[in-house]
Amino acid sequence: MGVNSAKAIFVAGHRGMVGSALVKRLQASGERIIITRSREQLDLTRQSEVESFFAEVSVNEVYLAAARVGGILANNSQPADFVYQNLMIEANVIHAAFKAGVQSLLFLGSSCIYPRDADQPMSEEALLSGPLELSNEPYAVAKIAGIKLCESYNRQHGMDFRSVMPTNLYGPDDNFNLDTSHVMAALLRKFHQACLDDLESVQVWGSGRPKREFLHVDDLASACEFVMGLPCETYRAATDSRCSHINVGCGTDVSISELAEMIARVVGYEGRISYDASKPDGTPRKLLDVSRMDGLGWSARIPLEDGIRSTWRWMVEHWDRVSAS
Repeated sequence: MGVNSAKAIFVAGHRGMVGSALVKRLQASGERIIITRSREQLDLTRQSEVESFFAEVSVNEVYLAAARVGGILANNSQPADFVYQNLMIEANVIHAAFKAGVQSLLFLGSSCIYPRDADQPMSEEALLSGPLELSNEPYAVAKIAGIKLCESYNRQHGMDFRSVMPTNLYGPDDNFNLDTSHVMAALLRKFHQACLDDLESVQVWGSGRPKREFLHVDDLASACEFVMGLPCETYRAATDSRCSHINVGCGTDVSISELAEMIARVVGYEGRISYDASKPDGTPRKLLDVSRMDGLGWSARIPLEDGIRSTWRWMVEHWDRVSAS
């Protein structure tokens, strides 16, 4: 394949955990032109900038990984930011890609789109079947809108816009800031710091009883490439026009207390683990039904403890940056 026939792929959000994993995966998978833009170069919340970019740059595929993300604390304290920024990013990119005639697009959502009390494991059909978890409702509403944007452009304009809904993610380039991070990154930083400071105990938010499923970001990148490589007819046969997204997870979950104990074991912390039940637990359980992906021939490969260990090692190697956040 010559450079003139190489596929041009725009990865939106390439500096984030998901985007950086996607870039690494796509660069290693054949001759492709990977297009990226920093936030300083292209503000995805500004419609005029996004439309100018797509008018000026030839793009064949889009991986829409750009998003405002964070844990319970960030979602509770900044709900307007989460709903506004995510709505603007996805609306601008999806519409501009359509106007520019982009061949295909992959939108990355989140498992929080499903109702708080959805049957477990949560199938794709559970979308919009009940009330959302209040602690991240604005973010979830934005992600649902992204799915429906893709569905609507497919139905009205015959586009090939696809959506994947990953479970809780972790891995290199995660956000380890204790005020805005998700539970995995927060606990890794807490337990590592406790080892450095020789603390007698580490306090974990909530009761420890909620159960969560965790997927290494490199597995997600593999899944995204797999989904985008499916023939259009195969993807559509696995979904339908009004439930066009696909869950991506590993199919198993652990309690937060089990996670905390696993992280303590990995980092070598031998002190006491306590739980602050005055802090919110969030959704009682979030386990995805991954039978669609299984049926298509993809499954996660990185065991949880192995993934935690490699992520901890990455965090230690970048500790100066992590501890300054």
